[in-house]
Amino acid sequence: MKRLARLLVLLVLLPAFFAAGQTPSADIFQRPEHFERSRDYDALHYRLAFRFDVPRKTVWGENTVTLSALKDDLSRIALDAVDFEVTAVADAAGAPLKFERTATELVVLPGRPLSYGEICTFTVKYVITEPKAGIKFVPESADSPAQINTYSWPEDARRWFPCFDAPDDKVTDELIATVPVGDKVLSNGRLAEVTEDKAAGTQTFHWSMDQPLPTYNIMMAVGPFEVIRDRRGDLPVDYWVDKNDVPDASRSFRKTPRMIDFYARTFGVDYPWAKYDQICYAGYGGGMEATSATMLGRSMIHDARADQDFPSDGLIAHELAHQWWGDLITERDWADVWLSESFATYAEYLWTRFDQGEDEGALNLLDKKNAYLGEARTRYMRPLVFNRYNNPWDIMDGHSYPKGAAILHMLRFVMGDGPFFRALKQFLTAYAYQSVDTHDLMRTIKEATGQNMDWFFEQWVYKAGHPVFDVSWSWDEPAGRVKVKVVQTQDTSKGVPIYRTPVVIGLVLGDRVVSERVWISKKEETFSLPADSRPFLVRFDEENWLLKEAVVARSTEELLFQVKGDDALGRLGAAGELAVRLDAPGVATALSERAKADPFWAVRKAALESLAKDKSPAAFAPLFKDRCLDASSKVRAAALRALGGLKDRRLVPFFEERFAKDDSYVAQSEALAGIGKSGDASAGAFLKKAAETPSPRNMLRRSAEAAFRAVGAVPPAKP
Repeated sequence: MKRLARLLVLLVLLPAFFAAGQTPSADIFQRPEHFERSRDYDALHYRLAFRFDVPRKTVWGENTVTLSALKDDLSRIALDAVDFEVTAVADAAGAPLKFERTATELVVLPGRPLSYGEICTFTVKYVITEPKAGIKFVPESADSPAQINTYSWPEDARRWFPCFDAPDDKVTDELIATVPVGDKVLSNGRLAEVTEDKAAGTQTFHWSMDQPLPTYNIMMAVGPFEVIRDRRGDLPVDYWVDKNDVPDASRSFRKTPRMIDFYARTFGVDYPWAKYDQICYAGYGGGMEATSATMLGRSMIHDARADQDFPSDGLIAHELAHQWWGDLITERDWADVWLSESFATYAEYLWTRFDQGEDEGALNLLDKKNAYLGEARTRYMRPLVFNRYNNPWDIMDGHSYPKGAAILHMLRFVMGDGPFFRALKQFLTAYAYQSVDTHDLMRTIKEATGQNMDWFFEQWVYKAGHPVFDVSWSWDEPAGRVKVKVVQTQDTSKGVPIYRTPVVIGLVLGDRVVSERVWISKKEETFSLPADSRPFLVRFDEENWLLKEAVVARSTEELLFQVKGDDALGRLGAAGELAVRLDAPGVATALSERAKADPFWAVRKAALESLAKDKSPAAFAPLFKDRCLDASSKVRAAALRALGGLKDRRLVPFFEERFAKDDSYVAQSEALAGIGKSGDASAGAFLKKAAETPSPRNMLRRSAEAAFRAVGAVPPAKP
């Protein structure tokens, strides 16, 4: 999901931390404990009907509820219902039924007590006035027409229709909405019918969802949307946007059919719904999946220049993955929300690796690990399955999203690719359209592969924390052996375990690499590996499978070899570590070479950032200026930032030139920041003009205004 600016949107990712030690600060174990709700009935179908008075922000709604009793003598049917007035309840024949109302519930009294398994249908009529949540009237603005939209996650469906609002009770549904001609209505499932009342100037849209879905996935959007038609074979794949966004919309959405193909192959289960729509809401950020549809903020649509810095692929991939993880199967209770959020977050990585290659995929996963580690270091650590919260939003954090994704990657490593993906396919197939918990996944793994992974789930899912490794090595030349000492230094006083895990240790011996998979199970262990010569590099956790903090003792010579000869993440890490060894022979030269010649942009960027920390960074000004022409906008921005750190007024003309010629908003922003750091007040006129340049989220205006303040000029008045 999600969620408004979406946690990655923590997802904004949290800071990365690599130093050893774990110091969580918040005692989240004092939060109240929650359990799956008991219920007296099984809701089967909701038939929702709506009319609207937009000027008065009023909704007239009906929900015809069909349910099956789960007990004998059921005489009180409690529905979640908040912030609306119930005007009438009637049985299937139209006869009025008595009801009781509280601030949070509607209790319907059936005409007679129901027996176990008996089917009952009744209709609730109600009025919502100036809604606070759940359903939203978005007023017309300068760049967007008026809209009505809904947002049900996690427990706000109850604010726009009466229901059993918990993820373990899935229903089929219909949604019927009458709107003025010119508006369109989107909901779940298939569009069954559109009828027009010419006299009233209205159209009625009837959507039907024939497969069960959780209440938080029921959605409705109303507005004069333009619909961009696309397909994946026979599957309609449509994009609902404001007419002003049509020219740029396909840039963000164009990969969707290919993503659907990729996920269907990867998960082993075809896309399960009648269509897939993506709709952009006004006044909304991030994304939120609904079954067969996804709601997105308009900001994910951008012009061609912004695409290099603000691509929407990760968000699109995450929300699409929920059509399997969260929609086809749904967490039984919020404590198991990782079964949707971690899987969708891991699917982002899978897509990135497939679409952009191994290096980009590895960096994507590293960012997720670092997001969790930042939370673990600065906020708290908790078990992945966790039922202590004040509100379900409390656990939409760096654990439910990126930590769980990293844990799935490790599970794949331990099990092997074939068994891992076979288990996922069986999990989706066996529990399709049902609600699940983590034990269902554990049982499926045993049934699909014969592997008992309970020990893995016990330490990674049901306990808090992660391993912190202190790694050192030595070469015993006479014996022809390399000894690798591994010490787990994490604080275990609050339930963090000593971890049992396989790890791959790689020895780079000239032009060959010798790798060995060993098992760690103790606080301190030493592994002896054969080596007929001293290794140039010892890799602990080759291919970076583990979620961990690690301090690996490396000589400067080893880091110099690594920054040039390791894989992308190894080179990236070495470039960062060498920042504190710039005085050592060969370090500045090696980093300069990487900044210019490394094939991966992230390594070039890291090398520049390390050189900028030199005691005399001005010596690297020619390199920084050269890298302002790098093919990657991220590297160009880093180079401009490094130049800005020199605080040299003589560079102002160069910053002005780069602002004029660079096609990246982020690089332009850094050029403006560089002018601000120069302290040259004579640049005020240039900054005033630059502030008028349109940009996503007005980032150039904000940068220009900050530069005005830095040089002592007066920022221009906002229009």
